[in-house]
Amino acid sequence: MTPVLSPNTQAILLLTAPLIAGRRTASSDMLSPGEYKRLARHLHEIQRQPADLLSPDAADILRACQPVIAEGRLQKLLGRGFLLGQVIERWQARAIWVVSRADAEYPRRLKARLREDAPAVLYGCGDTALLETGGLAVVGSRHVDDALIDYTMAVGRLAARAGRMLVSGGAKGIDQAAMRGALEGGGKVCGVLADSLEKTTMNREHRNLLLDGQLVLISPYDPSAGFNVGNAMQRNKLIYALADTSLVVSSDFNKGGTWAGAVEQLGKLKFVPVFIRSMGKSSAGLDGLRKKGALPWPNPQDVDSFEDVFNVAMPTSTASPQVGFALFSNEEPTSADAKPRAPVPRDAELALQAESEPSAPVDVVSDEQPPVEASEEFPPVTSEAVAPIDEGRESPQPESAPAEALFAAVRAAIQQVLSAPMKDTEVAAALDVSNAQAKAWLQRLVDEGVLEKQKKPVGYIVKQKRLFE
Repeated sequence: MTPVLSPNTQAILLLTAPLIAGRRTASSDMLSPGEYKRLARHLHEIQRQPADLLSPDAADILRACQPVIAEGRLQKLLGRGFLLGQVIERWQARAIWVVSRADAEYPRRLKARLREDAPAVLYGCGDTALLETGGLAVVGSRHVDDALIDYTMAVGRLAARAGRMLVSGGAKGIDQAAMRGALEGGGKVCGVLADSLEKTTMNREHRNLLLDGQLVLISPYDPSAGFNVGNAMQRNKLIYALADTSLVVSSDFNKGGTWAGAVEQLGKLKFVPVFIRSMGKSSAGLDGLRKKGALPWPNPQDVDSFEDVFNVAMPTSTASPQVGFALFSNEEPTSADAKPRAPVPRDAELALQAESEPSAPVDVVSDEQPPVEASEEFPPVTSEAVAPIDEGRESPQPESAPAEALFAAVRAAIQQVLSAPMKDTEVAAALDVSNAQAKAWLQRLVDEGVLEKQKKPVGYIVKQKRLFE
């Protein structure tokens, strides 16, 4: 991660970050997430970006923003340049990086899934490539007995053996047990912290893991921020958004962050399937989540059965809100561990989504100037247009039909992504679509003879490439 902050990121930090340097000198005037969302939307409407607020003609732009945020308040926040310089030096000395939604390095999974609710700024330490790999989210209560700690560590070790990243919140109890099990097993771990990022990164044991690329720590909150219940509740959606599937080991009933995060995932966000522990003593919390749609954890004992968990679709299949997002941007689809190419820094994914998808809300926020309109060569992607061919259908659509023309683009994109064997979840991450959508596309291409699904190692390959190697 480059230590140089982009102009957009500098502006967003000045507007939204407390910029705590040593002493707690947070400004009470900084913009809340909701206020920044409104400002970002307004800047998009007037074809401006956050960096323009620091430009020579900033006075005119500030006046244009007066209906959204008071001009004097914006001037006060943007005048904190000296304090920003101090905290940047502090972060750099601790190898802490920071990206904003306007940066190409911002995790694509968070942009695609959380859209305008993705944190405006993200702080972190460690290899950012890990944030694009997906994995298993494990969450649970802080206060649990030794039996649940051992159980959770075993889940973490199995994830490590399977080569799947473990995503959790870094809190005491279940979170730390899952992360410790995965790390001790040699696996990769992502910790989404609600507080004390700076202190955690300075821990000697964590430092070595961060340097070795085994651990990445991120937080949407200032690196020096202390614990806050509201922050702990809000960061849960990031844990689910970075994962492919999830396991709730323990939960209180109708209270606490674990319950709130799981209920939000089951009822509203629906990013990934939610499993609940099915071994040992149950609880009112787990029973309550089961009634809301959570699935019993199948208790895999080996790598193959563990991998089967990642092939479980959402209990209620819905069209992914980010379907088609990579196909109509000016970026070529990339593999999940490759850095996306972007000729100019922008929040293109969200803006293009709003222009090319009829299902996208009209108020999707872009931190950047509006990009060029998406190509109209193909219609917007819908789950119906690219669903697998029904075996009993007698009259296939003609090749010139819009759905077939669209799937030709899907076919080319997937063939390009599969330069090496990949699992369906990896293809989904590379194209920024739901796992269910990726599986539907891949199965159709298998039926067409374009792809082949192999068992050892598990993954899809392009048949033609394999024949002529």
